[in-house]
Amino acid sequence: MADKKRKGIGYYLVYGTFSLIAMLPFGALYFISDILYGLVYKVVGYRKKVVRKNLRNSFPEKSKSELMHIEKEFYRHFCDYFVETIKTLRITDKEIRERMVFENIDVIDELTKDGNSCLLSMGHYGNWEWIPSIILHIPERIKLGMVYKRLSSKDFDDLFLRIRARFGPKAIEMKSIYRTIVTNRNEGLTMLLGFLNDQRPRKHANEYWLKFLNQDTLAQTGMERIASQMGFAVAYLDIVKVKRGYFKCSVSAITPDASKEDEHFVTDTYTRKLEQTIKNNPAYYLWTHNKWSRTKPTDI
Repeated sequence: MADKKRKGIGYYLVYGTFSLIAMLPFGALYFISDILYGLVYKVVGYRKKVVRKNLRNSFPEKSKSELMHIEKEFYRHFCDYFVETIKTLRITDKEIRERMVFENIDVIDELTKDGNSCLLSMGHYGNWEWIPSIILHIPERIKLGMVYKRLSSKDFDDLFLRIRARFGPKAIEMKSIYRTIVTNRNEGLTMLLGFLNDQRPRKHANEYWLKFLNQDTLAQTGMERIASQMGFAVAYLDIVKVKRGYFKCSVSAITPDASKEDEHFVTDTYTRKLEQTIKNNPAYYLWTHNKWSRTKPTDI
Protein backbone atom coordinates (compact mmCIF):
# COMPACT_ATOMS: atom_id res chain seq x y z
CA MET A 1 0.00 0.00 0.00
CA ALA A 2 2.79 2.36 0.89
CA ASP A 3 4.28 1.93 -2.56
CA LYS A 4 0.97 2.83 -4.23
CA LYS A 5 0.60 5.95 -2.12
CA ARG A 6 4.11 6.96 -3.08
CA LYS A 7 3.23 7.11 -6.79
CA GLY A 8 1.40 10.04 -8.33
CA ILE A 9 -1.67 10.05 -10.57
CA GLY A 10 0.57 10.82 -13.54
CA TYR A 11 2.31 7.48 -13.09
CA TYR A 12 -0.93 5.51 -13.25
CA LEU A 13 -2.17 7.43 -16.28
CA VAL A 14 1.05 6.85 -18.21
CA TYR A 15 1.42 3.26 -17.00
CA GLY A 16 -2.16 2.45 -17.98
CA THR A 17 -1.70 3.98 -21.43
CA PHE A 18 1.64 2.25 -22.00
CA SER A 19 0.22 -1.09 -20.83
CA LEU A 20 -2.56 -0.89 -23.42
CA ILE A 21 -0.09 0.06 -26.17
CA ALA A 22 2.21 -2.78 -25.08
CA MET A 23 -0.56 -5.29 -25.85
CA LEU A 24 -0.29 -4.46 -29.56
CA PRO A 25 1.75 -6.78 -31.83
CA PHE A 26 5.13 -5.54 -33.05
CA GLY A 27 3.77 -4.78 -36.52
CA ALA A 28 1.27 -2.30 -35.08
CA LEU A 29 3.92 -0.81 -32.79
CA TYR A 30 6.26 -0.18 -35.70
CA PHE A 31 3.39 1.47 -37.59
CA ILE A 32 3.10 3.84 -34.60
CA SER A 33 6.87 4.30 -34.69
CA ASP A 34 6.71 5.36 -38.36
CA ILE A 35 4.12 8.00 -37.46
CA LEU A 36 6.25 9.17 -34.53
CA TYR A 37 9.24 9.49 -36.85
CA GLY A 38 7.36 11.97 -38.99
CA LEU A 39 6.34 13.99 -35.94
CA VAL A 40 9.59 13.82 -33.97
CA TYR A 41 11.97 14.35 -36.88
CA LYS A 42 10.11 16.23 -39.59
CA VAL A 43 7.63 18.31 -37.57
CA VAL A 44 9.10 18.90 -34.11
CA GLY A 45 12.76 18.44 -35.02
CA TYR A 46 13.53 17.08 -31.55
CA ARG A 47 17.10 18.10 -30.63
CA LYS A 48 18.01 18.14 -34.31
CA LYS A 49 20.69 20.81 -33.82
CA VAL A 50 22.37 18.73 -31.12
CA VAL A 51 22.24 15.58 -33.24
CA ARG A 52 23.70 17.30 -36.30
CA LYS A 53 26.48 18.92 -34.30
CA ASN A 54 27.38 15.62 -32.62
CA LEU A 55 27.43 13.71 -35.90
CA ARG A 56 29.42 16.39 -37.73
CA ASN A 57 32.08 16.56 -35.01
CA SER A 58 32.23 12.78 -34.54
CA PHE A 59 32.62 11.98 -38.24
CA PRO A 60 34.39 14.90 -39.96
CA GLU A 61 35.46 12.58 -42.76
CA LYS A 62 31.87 11.85 -43.84
CA SER A 63 30.05 13.84 -46.52
CA LYS A 64 26.86 15.82 -45.87
CA SER A 65 24.78 13.16 -47.60
CA GLU A 66 26.33 10.42 -45.46
CA LEU A 67 25.68 12.38 -42.27
CA MET A 68 22.09 13.07 -43.36
CA HIS A 69 21.53 9.36 -43.95
CA ILE A 70 22.83 8.54 -40.46
CA GLU A 71 20.67 11.30 -38.99
CA LYS A 72 17.47 9.96 -40.57
CA GLU A 73 18.27 6.38 -39.61
CA PHE A 74 18.97 7.50 -36.06
CA TYR A 75 15.55 9.13 -35.68
CA ARG A 76 13.84 6.06 -37.13
CA HIS A 77 15.71 3.89 -34.65
CA PHE A 78 15.01 6.32 -31.81
CA CYS A 79 11.26 6.00 -32.40
CA ASP A 80 11.59 2.21 -32.63
CA TYR A 81 13.45 2.25 -29.30
CA PHE A 82 10.53 4.14 -27.74
CA VAL A 83 7.83 1.65 -28.80
CA GLU A 84 10.07 -1.33 -28.04
CA THR A 85 10.62 0.01 -24.54
CA ILE A 86 6.86 0.28 -24.02
CA LYS A 87 6.46 -3.29 -25.33
CA THR A 88 8.79 -4.46 -22.55
CA LEU A 89 5.81 -4.23 -20.16
CA ARG A 90 4.09 -7.11 -22.00
CA ILE A 91 6.79 -8.91 -23.94
CA THR A 92 7.12 -12.64 -23.21
CA ASP A 93 10.33 -14.45 -22.34
CA LYS A 94 10.05 -16.36 -25.61
CA GLU A 95 9.79 -13.14 -27.64
CA ILE A 96 12.70 -11.45 -25.91
CA ARG A 97 14.89 -14.55 -26.31
CA GLU A 98 14.25 -14.44 -30.05
CA ARG A 99 14.90 -10.70 -30.33
CA MET A 100 17.88 -10.35 -27.94
CA VAL A 101 20.55 -12.93 -28.67
CA PHE A 102 23.53 -13.03 -26.29
CA GLU A 103 26.85 -14.53 -27.36
CA ASN A 104 29.94 -15.39 -25.31
CA ILE A 105 27.97 -15.55 -22.05
CA ASP A 106 30.61 -18.03 -20.86
CA VAL A 107 32.94 -15.01 -20.43
CA ILE A 108 30.79 -13.86 -17.49
CA ASP A 109 30.76 -17.38 -16.06
CA GLU A 110 34.57 -17.50 -16.30
CA LEU A 111 35.10 -14.05 -14.73
CA THR A 112 32.83 -14.93 -11.79
CA LYS A 113 33.69 -18.61 -11.29
CA ASP A 114 35.58 -17.92 -8.04
CA GLY A 115 32.72 -15.91 -6.57
CA ASN A 116 34.03 -12.52 -7.70
CA SER A 117 31.50 -10.03 -9.07
CA CYS A 118 31.62 -8.43 -12.52
CA LEU A 119 30.67 -5.03 -13.91
CA LEU A 120 29.15 -5.19 -17.39
CA SER A 121 29.85 -1.94 -19.25
CA MET A 122 27.86 -0.71 -22.24
CA GLY A 123 26.66 2.47 -23.91
CA HIS A 124 23.37 3.96 -25.00
CA TYR A 125 23.38 1.88 -28.14
CA GLY A 126 20.74 -0.33 -29.75
CA ASN A 127 17.99 -0.93 -27.22
CA TRP A 128 19.64 -0.76 -23.81
CA GLU A 129 16.27 -1.23 -22.05
CA TRP A 130 16.25 -4.85 -23.29
CA ILE A 131 19.70 -5.63 -21.89
CA PRO A 132 18.28 -6.80 -18.50
CA SER A 133 16.95 -9.86 -20.37
CA ILE A 134 20.51 -11.16 -20.04
CA ILE A 135 19.24 -12.54 -16.72
CA LEU A 136 17.54 -15.29 -18.75
CA HIS A 137 20.97 -16.49 -19.93
CA ILE A 138 23.35 -16.20 -16.97
CA PRO A 139 23.71 -18.87 -14.24
CA GLU A 140 21.25 -18.61 -11.34
CA ARG A 141 24.14 -18.19 -8.89
CA ILE A 142 24.78 -14.71 -10.35
CA LYS A 143 22.48 -11.90 -9.20
CA LEU A 144 21.86 -9.21 -11.81
CA GLY A 145 21.66 -5.52 -10.96
CA MET A 146 21.29 -2.58 -13.33
CA VAL A 147 22.81 0.72 -12.17
CA TYR A 148 20.76 3.75 -13.12
CA LYS A 149 20.54 7.50 -12.68
CA ARG A 150 17.25 8.81 -11.29
CA LEU A 151 15.10 10.71 -13.80
CA SER A 152 13.98 14.23 -12.96
CA SER A 153 10.30 13.26 -13.28
CA LYS A 154 9.27 11.00 -10.40
CA ASP A 155 6.38 9.49 -12.35
CA PHE A 156 8.58 8.55 -15.31
CA ASP A 157 11.31 7.35 -12.95
CA ASP A 158 8.83 4.98 -11.29
CA LEU A 159 7.61 3.82 -14.71
CA PHE A 160 11.09 3.08 -16.04
CA LEU A 161 11.96 1.23 -12.84
CA ARG A 162 8.97 -1.00 -13.51
CA ILE A 163 10.04 -1.55 -17.10
CA ARG A 164 13.62 -2.33 -16.08
CA ALA A 165 12.42 -4.80 -13.46
CA ARG A 166 10.41 -6.76 -16.05
CA PHE A 167 12.94 -9.61 -16.24
CA GLY A 168 13.82 -9.61 -12.54
CA PRO A 169 17.06 -7.62 -12.13
CA LYS A 170 17.49 -5.26 -9.22
CA ALA A 171 17.55 -1.58 -10.22
CA ILE A 172 20.24 0.22 -8.22
CA GLU A 173 20.45 3.99 -8.05
CA MET A 174 24.00 5.24 -8.48
CA LYS A 175 24.14 6.93 -5.08
CA SER A 176 23.24 3.60 -3.43
CA ILE A 177 25.72 1.45 -5.34
CA TYR A 178 28.40 1.13 -2.64
CA ARG A 179 25.89 0.25 0.06
CA THR A 180 24.30 -2.38 -2.19
CA ILE A 181 27.66 -3.89 -3.13
CA VAL A 182 28.81 -4.15 0.49
CA THR A 183 25.50 -5.68 1.57
CA ASN A 184 25.58 -8.27 -1.20
CA ARG A 185 29.24 -9.06 -0.60
CA ASN A 186 28.57 -9.62 3.11
CA GLU A 187 25.83 -12.04 2.10
CA GLY A 188 28.26 -13.91 -0.15
CA LEU A 189 26.41 -13.03 -3.37
CA THR A 190 28.05 -12.88 -6.78
CA MET A 191 26.78 -9.92 -8.80
CA LEU A 192 26.68 -8.88 -12.42
CA LEU A 193 26.16 -5.10 -12.41
CA GLY A 194 25.20 -3.41 -15.67
CA PHE A 195 26.62 0.08 -16.24
CA LEU A 196 25.60 2.55 -18.94
CA ASN A 197 28.91 4.34 -18.76
CA ASP A 198 28.69 7.02 -21.45
CA GLN A 199 26.66 9.71 -19.68
CA ARG A 200 28.06 13.20 -19.23
CA PRO A 201 29.65 13.13 -15.75
CA ARG A 202 29.13 15.72 -13.08
CA LYS A 203 31.94 18.13 -12.38
CA HIS A 204 34.45 16.76 -9.88
CA ALA A 205 38.00 17.40 -8.71
CA ASN A 206 39.82 14.61 -10.59
CA GLU A 207 38.45 14.97 -14.08
CA TYR A 208 39.74 12.65 -16.78
CA TRP A 209 39.65 13.75 -20.41
CA LEU A 210 40.20 11.50 -23.41
CA LYS A 211 39.55 11.38 -27.13
CA PHE A 212 36.23 9.82 -28.06
CA LEU A 213 34.82 10.03 -31.57
CA ASN A 214 37.39 12.66 -32.59
CA GLN A 215 36.50 14.95 -29.69
CA ASP A 216 37.95 15.83 -26.29
CA THR A 217 35.53 14.10 -23.96
CA LEU A 218 35.12 14.20 -20.21
CA ALA A 219 35.04 10.55 -19.17
CA GLN A 220 32.71 8.89 -16.71
CA THR A 221 35.14 7.16 -14.30
CA GLY A 222 32.75 5.99 -11.60
CA MET A 223 32.57 2.44 -12.94
CA GLU A 224 36.35 2.11 -12.92
CA ARG A 225 36.63 3.49 -9.38
CA ILE A 226 34.09 0.98 -8.09
CA ALA A 227 35.71 -1.94 -9.92
CA SER A 228 39.21 -0.97 -8.72
CA GLN A 229 38.21 -0.46 -5.09
CA MET A 230 36.28 -3.72 -4.96
CA GLY A 231 38.61 -5.79 -7.11
CA PHE A 232 35.79 -6.65 -9.50
CA ALA A 233 36.06 -8.04 -13.00
CA VAL A 234 34.91 -5.83 -15.88
CA ALA A 235 33.39 -6.92 -19.20
CA TYR A 236 32.01 -5.08 -22.23
CA LEU A 237 28.76 -5.72 -24.08
CA ASP A 238 28.93 -5.07 -27.81
CA ILE A 239 25.52 -4.64 -29.47
CA VAL A 240 24.64 -5.14 -33.12
CA LYS A 241 21.22 -4.31 -34.56
CA VAL A 242 20.53 -7.19 -36.91
CA LYS A 243 17.23 -5.80 -38.19
CA ARG A 244 14.22 -3.94 -36.86
CA GLY A 245 13.54 -5.22 -33.34
CA TYR A 246 16.35 -7.81 -33.35
CA PHE A 247 19.74 -7.45 -31.67
CA LYS A 248 22.85 -9.54 -31.16
CA CYS A 249 24.96 -8.88 -28.06
CA SER A 250 28.46 -10.17 -27.47
CA VAL A 251 30.38 -10.19 -24.17
CA SER A 252 34.13 -9.58 -24.04
CA ALA A 253 36.43 -9.34 -21.03
CA ILE A 254 38.20 -6.10 -20.14
CA THR A 255 39.91 -7.37 -16.97
CA PRO A 256 39.43 -10.19 -14.42
CA ASP A 257 40.46 -7.82 -11.60
CA ALA A 258 40.36 -4.05 -12.04
CA SER A 259 42.41 -3.46 -8.87
CA LYS A 260 45.46 -4.92 -10.65
CA GLU A 261 45.26 -2.61 -13.66
CA ASP A 262 46.89 0.77 -14.24
CA GLU A 263 44.82 3.88 -13.62
CA HIS A 264 42.37 4.60 -16.47
CA PHE A 265 42.99 1.22 -18.14
CA VAL A 266 39.37 0.17 -17.68
CA THR A 267 37.98 3.54 -18.80
CA ASP A 268 40.28 3.71 -21.84
CA THR A 269 39.53 0.14 -22.92
CA TYR A 270 35.79 0.55 -22.48
CA THR A 271 35.85 3.80 -24.46
CA ARG A 272 37.72 2.27 -27.38
CA LYS A 273 35.33 -0.69 -27.48
CA LEU A 274 32.26 1.55 -27.40
CA GLU A 275 33.77 3.78 -30.07
CA GLN A 276 34.21 0.78 -32.36
CA THR A 277 30.63 -0.35 -31.72
CA ILE A 278 29.39 3.09 -32.76
CA LYS A 279 31.64 3.31 -35.82
CA ASN A 280 30.37 -0.06 -37.04
CA ASN A 281 26.91 1.48 -37.40
CA PRO A 282 26.56 5.04 -36.08
CA ALA A 283 22.78 5.33 -36.49
CA TYR A 284 21.99 3.30 -33.38
CA TYR A 285 23.78 5.47 -30.81
CA LEU A 286 21.91 8.03 -28.70
CA TRP A 287 22.98 11.20 -30.49
CA THR A 288 20.46 13.43 -28.68
CA HIS A 289 22.70 13.45 -25.59
CA ASN A 290 24.49 16.78 -25.21
CA LYS A 291 27.59 14.85 -24.18
CA TRP A 292 30.12 17.38 -25.41
CA SER A 293 28.63 20.53 -23.86
CA ARG A 294 31.75 21.10 -21.75
CA THR A 295 35.08 22.01 -23.30
CA LYS A 296 38.41 20.76 -22.11
CA PRO A 297 40.30 23.30 -19.94
CA THR A 298 43.48 24.51 -21.60
CA ASP A 299 45.63 23.66 -18.56
CA ILE A 300 44.87 19.90 -18.73
